[in-house]
Amino acid sequence: MPPAMSQISDPKIAFAYLRPACVLLTKEPTLSNVQILGAQLKEVNDVSLQQLQDYVLFPLRFVLKVPGPKKDNLVQAVANAICYILENTCVQSWNTLHDLFSELCLCLCCPTDPGKPVDASEELKLSILKCLNSLIHAAYGDIVFKLYEPGMLPGLGAAVSLLLALAEKEKSREIQGAALKLLLVLIQECDCSQEHVDCTAQRMTIGRTVASFLPGISTAVARIITGDIRQGHRVTVRAMKVWSGTVGLVMEDSQLQCRFPVETSAPELGRVGQLLVQRTEEWVKSTAARLCVLLKKLVSCTSAHQHWKVRLALVELADDLFKRCGQSLTECVGSLLDALVGAVNDDEPRVRDRSELALREVSQRNRQISGGDDGSRNICKTFTDILSENLHSLCTSLPRLMRTSDDQKKLFVLNVFLGYVKLLGPLVSVVLSSAAHLERVSKALMQVLELYVMDVRIVEERSYTDMDMDSGSNSHVQRKHFMYFTDDRIFFVLMEICRTLGYYGNLYILTDHFLGLYRQSSVYRKQAAMVLNEIVRGAAGIAVATGGEDLESKDGGPSGLCAEEDLRAAVESIIEEYICINNWHLMTVSEETDRDKQDQKILSPSRLLSISNTEITSSSGPLHLVPLGSPASTSHLHQLNSNIWQLCVQLEGISSSAQALGQGFGPLLMTSLYPVLEKAGEESLLVSQAALGCMWDMCKACGYPSLKVLIIENSDYLLNDVSLNLQRLSQHPQAPRVLTVMLTHSDCSLLPLVGDIVQDVLTALDLSYDHTAALFCSVLHALMKSLARWFPSSRCTAREPSKSEHGATEQEEFNIGQFLLDYRKQKELAEGIGIEDDIEDTVDTDVPPHSEPDYVNDIGGPDVKKELPNHLQITKNIMERCIHLMSDPNLRLRLKVLDVLELCISVLCEMENELLPMAHRCWPALLQRLTADDPLAVLRAFRVLCTLGETCGDFLKRRVSKEVLPKLSSSLRHQAPVSARAGPVYSHTLAFKLQLAVLEGLGSLCQRLDLGEEDLDKVCESCLLYLSCRQPARLQEASLSVFRHLIQVDPDTFWFILNELHCPSDFSSPPHQDLQPVRLSGMGRPRDEYTDNVVKLLREAFDSPTTSMSSS
Repeated sequence: MPPAMSQISDPKIAFAYLRPACVLLTKEPTLSNVQILGAQLKEVNDVSLQQLQDYVLFPLRFVLKVPGPKKDNLVQAVANAICYILENTCVQSWNTLHDLFSELCLCLCCPTDPGKPVDASEELKLSILKCLNSLIHAAYGDIVFKLYEPGMLPGLGAAVSLLLALAEKEKSREIQGAALKLLLVLIQECDCSQEHVDCTAQRMTIGRTVASFLPGISTAVARIITGDIRQGHRVTVRAMKVWSGTVGLVMEDSQLQCRFPVETSAPELGRVGQLLVQRTEEWVKSTAARLCVLLKKLVSCTSAHQHWKVRLALVELADDLFKRCGQSLTECVGSLLDALVGAVNDDEPRVRDRSELALREVSQRNRQISGGDDGSRNICKTFTDILSENLHSLCTSLPRLMRTSDDQKKLFVLNVFLGYVKLLGPLVSVVLSSAAHLERVSKALMQVLELYVMDVRIVEERSYTDMDMDSGSNSHVQRKHFMYFTDDRIFFVLMEICRTLGYYGNLYILTDHFLGLYRQSSVYRKQAAMVLNEIVRGAAGIAVATGGEDLESKDGGPSGLCAEEDLRAAVESIIEEYICINNWHLMTVSEETDRDKQDQKILSPSRLLSISNTEITSSSGPLHLVPLGSPASTSHLHQLNSNIWQLCVQLEGISSSAQALGQGFGPLLMTSLYPVLEKAGEESLLVSQAALGCMWDMCKACGYPSLKVLIIENSDYLLNDVSLNLQRLSQHPQAPRVLTVMLTHSDCSLLPLVGDIVQDVLTALDLSYDHTAALFCSVLHALMKSLARWFPSSRCTAREPSKSEHGATEQEEFNIGQFLLDYRKQKELAEGIGIEDDIEDTVDTDVPPHSEPDYVNDIGGPDVKKELPNHLQITKNIMERCIHLMSDPNLRLRLKVLDVLELCISVLCEMENELLPMAHRCWPALLQRLTADDPLAVLRAFRVLCTLGETCGDFLKRRVSKEVLPKLSSSLRHQAPVSARAGPVYSHTLAFKLQLAVLEGLGSLCQRLDLGEEDLDKVCESCLLYLSCRQPARLQEASLSVFRHLIQVDPDTFWFILNELHCPSDFSSPPHQDLQPVRLSGMGRPRDEYTDNVVKLLREAFDSPTTSMSSS
C-alpha cells in the first residue's frame, strides 16, 4: 500500500480514477476485475472514499447479486474489498446497512437450505464474518439501532441462527471465534474501546429484541462451553462472554425495574409481532429458572477447567451477572456464589485475586443494603439465608461428591465450602448456632476426613531411641492417607476450613460439639481430633487466610480472635480428654507373647546360620524363606493402625495447643509433658516422631532453646513421677520409656538426679528379670549410650593414629645395610660361630641392677581401693547384669544386651583394673554367642569382640587364638563357595551380612591382638578365597582390608604369599652377578580370578619390586 501522502484526496480525481474499474467490474464480474478495483481503492484517502462509498459499493454488491453459482475466491475477494471500504468509512444510510447486512448473510447461507451455513471454504467464511463485523461497527449514529426494531426480527433471527450454527458445528477454531465475536457485536457487548450504547432507552430496545433469541443463544452457547475440550480455551472463553453478555443484557435489573408501558405489537407487523417477548414478572421468573439449570451445568464443567483463562472467565461471568442481574436471577445466586467462592483458593494468582475482588464487592453491596430501609434489610437477610442454605446443601452432598468425583472436582467443591465460610465471616457463629447446620457440617467433615487404616507398614515401622532430634523440629512427618481422596491439596483445604470455622465460630459451641463426637464413637475419634486441633489453631489466628477476614472485617468489623482465657479453657478440656487413660494408653504393637512365638519359629534349629554349624549353612543355600508365625488377624492389625493414627493426631493436638497459647502454655506443661515423653519412647516410629515433634513445639511455645533444656529444667517433677511409677510398674509400664527419652535428650547434669532411679531399676531387674528384662534393657541401653556420649574415652580414639604413626616411623628408619649385617650375624650364630660372645653380651644386658622393692616404701600405708567415679560404678553394675542376661532365650533381649555390653566396654576402656575382671567373667557367655547363636546375635557379638580387642588385646590373645579364630576361619572357608556362585539377591541375606561383618573386623582384630604366625596363616588361608573376582564386590573389599592389616603385622610373609599367587614382576635376572636368581610360583602365571586384587594389594603396600625383594 502506498504511503498516505500519495493517496488521492480530491473526490473528482478519485471518481475519475475509480470509474473505469467500477464500470468494467459491472460488465465483467471476474476475480481479476475485483482485485483491480480493490487495489485502486487503497490509493484513495478516507475522505474521498466516504463521498464515493455508494458508487464503489454498487459494482461489488452487483457481483454478489448476479444469479447463479459463484466461485469462492470471487466472493471472498468481493468481501475483502467491501470490508476495506467499511473499515475506512461510515455507513450513514439505513438502506445501505440493511441491504449489505442481508446480502452478506445470504452469502453465509446454504442455497438449498437457508437455515444452514454454506458449504464453502474456511477463508470465505472468515472474510464474510469479518465484513459483517466491520459493517456493524461502521454504522453511523442511531441507524444501527434500527436493526433491533420489531420488523427486523426475522432477518436478525436468521443471522443469529447462522452464527450459532457456525460457532457450534465448525471445526475451525478461527471460524468459531469469529462467529462468537460477531454475536457479541450484534448484542452490542463487544470488548472494543468504542462505547456503542449511550442511554437506557437504547439498551432497553436491544434487550427487548435479544430477549426473543435468549433461549436459543443461551442453550446453544452452553453446549459450546460444555462441549469438547479439544476446541481450545479461546473458544470457550469467547462463548462464556457471549452467554454472560446475552443473559446480562436481557435480565438486567435496571431494565426490568423501569416501568415502561407494555408495548403492543402494531397491526402491520402481522405474524412478526408474535415473535416479540414481553418481559413480565412471570416471564422473568420462568426464564430465571431455566437459566439456573444451564448455569449450574456451566459452573460444573468450567470450575475445574485445566486452563486458568477459562476459570477466570467463569469468575468474570459470575461477577458480571451479580452486578447486573442480582435481583432478577435470585435463583441463580447459589450457582454464582459457587463459581466465585470456588476460585478463592485457585492456583493461578490472577484468578484468585479476581475472585477475592468480586466477593469483596458482593460483601460491600450486602453491607450497604443492610444499612438501608426495611425492604433492603429483607434483601440482605435473604442473601445471608442463601449463603447458609447453600452451605447446608453443600454439606449434605459433600460425602457423596467426595466418594464419586475426581480429585479436581473434590478440590473445587471444598474451595466452594471454604469460600462460603469466608464469605459469611462472623455470621458463621450465627449459622452454626443452628443445631441442624452444625450437625450437617460436622458429619460432613467426619465422613470426608476418614483415615485409611489398612496400611500394614505403619504398624511394622519401629523407632530408635537414638534418633537425632536436637537439630530442629521433626524432620520427617508421615503423610496421612484418607479413604476418599489422595491429593494433599484437598487435605490442606479441609484443614483451612476447620481453622476458618475456629476463627469465626463460637469456640465453646464448636469445642463441645466435636468433643461430643470424639466421645461418641471410635469411628469419629480421629476425625474429630483433627478438626479440634485446627479449630484451636484457627481460634488463635494461626494460618488463617486474610482474604476471608477482609470480606467482613476490613471496615472495622468484628475480629475472629477469641479471648486468651476462653482459648485456654478450651485447650485444657481438649488435652484432658486426649491424655485420659482410655484414649492415651493404646496398644500400638503386637503383644510380646506373639513376638516371642514368632521368634521361636524363626530361630528353629534347622534355620540357624551359626559359625559352628557350617554344614547346615553350606547345604541349605544362601537364601532362607522364613514363613511368618501365626499372624495377627487383619482386624487386629487395622486396630493397631487406627490406634497409631489416633495417638499421632492427639499429639498433633497438643502441639497445636502449645502453638496457640505460646507462653500461656506454661501452666499446662506440668500435666502434658510426662504423657508426651511416654509416647516419645513408643516402639511405633510414627508415634515416636509425632511425640518428638510435639516436644519441639512445646520448646518453642515456652521459650526453651532445645529439648535438652526442656527436660533438664523440668527434670525434678518428671523424675519424681518416674520414681513413683517404677514402684507400681504393673500400673505404669510406660515409666521406663520416660526415663529412656530423658536420658537420650539430656546431658551429664542429669546423672546425679537419676542415680537412685538407676539403682531402683537394677534392683527391680534382679528381682524379676524374666518379666521386666526387655523393658529395663532399653533404659540401660539409653543410659549407657548417654554415658558414652557424656564421658568420651580418649584411649580408644588415640590408639589407631599412634599405630599408624609407629608403622610409618619404622618404614622410614629401615636401612638395607643394617638389615644385611643382622642377617649375617644370625647366620653365623646358627652355624655356632661367636655364640659364647653373644651369651656374655646377653647376660650383661639382661641382668637388671639391684633395687629396693616398691612395697618397702609402702609398708605403713593403708591398703584402700580408690573409689570409682559415679558413672564408672554405674557402668560396672550394668555390665554385671549383662553377663547373666546374655543367655536369655529371647533374641531381641540378647541383641539389646550385647549392645549394652559394647557400650559398657567403651566406657570402662580406660580402667583396665576394672575392665579385665569383668571381661574374664563375660567371656564364656560371649563365646557362646559367637559360636552357637542366631546370625544376628553373632554379628553383635563379633562387634563386641572387636571392641574388647581394642581395649584389652593381650588379655584376649590366647582366648581368641584357641576358641574363636578356628571357627571363624572354618566358617569363612565353608561359606566362600556359596557366596561366589550366588546372585545379586544374596547381599540381602543374613549369611552375607555375617561374612561381611567378620571380614571387616577380622583384620583389625588380628593386628590389635598381635597374633602369632600360625593364627595369621589360618586367617590368610580363609580370606584368600574372598580375593576372587567371583565374590560379591563388598566381600572383596572387606577381604582387601583384612590383608592391609595383615601386611602391617608381617609385611615380608604376606609379600611372599601374594607373589606366590601372582607375581607381576620378573626376578629371574638379579641386579648383581653375585646374587642368585629368585624363582616364585606366581611368576609367569596367567591371569586368573585372584590377579586383580593381588596386584592391587602389591601396588598399595609395596612401592617397587626392588624394595619388595630386599624386604623379603
